[in-house]
Amino acid sequence: MSATLTATPADTARAFLDALAAHDVEAALATVEPDVEVVVHPLGVSGTSRDVLRSVLGDLATAFPDLLLTVQRLIVTDDVVTALVKVEGTQAAAYAGIVNQEKHIDLDQAWRLTIADGRIVAVSAYWCQQQLYRRLGVKRFDQVTIVGGAQS
Repeated sequence: MSATLTATPADTARAFLDALAAHDVEAALATVEPDVEVVVHPLGVSGTSRDVLRSVLGDLATAFPDLLLTVQRLIVTDDVVTALVKVEGTQAAAYAGIVNQEKHIDLDQAWRLTIADGRIVAVSAYWCQQQLYRRLGVKRFDQVTIVGGAQS
C-alpha cells in the first residue's frame, strides 16, 4: 500500500469525487491504488488497474466536458464509502457506444469506494443504463448505435 493520503475513508472519497467534479481525472486517480479493483456494472467494465479507472473517468470527462457532479449523500460504513451522486452534462463526444447527439443527461449514480490506508482499493459504480440510453436519444435498446456504425 502507498502512504496514507487522508485521515478518514470519507475524506478520501471526498477528495476523489471533488477532483472528478473539477474535471481533474489525474487528481482523482492520485487517491487510488495502482492495482485498484474496478467494476462499472452498467458498462460491463471490470479490471484491476488504475488504467481501467482512468479510461472510465477519461471517457466520461471527454464525452461531457461540462460535467457537473453533485454529491447528494455519503454513506460511510467502516472502510466502505457509498457516494450517491447526480451526474449532469451535455454530450460532446461518443460515450458508451452512443454517438454524440449533443443531448443533456441527468443521471443518479451510486459509487461504492473501498478504502484502505487512505487510498481507494476498489471502485464499483452503478446506474440505470436504460435511463442513460433514453437521455442520450437511443430509440431501441436492442440496437444501440455504436461509434463507427456497428450495432450491438
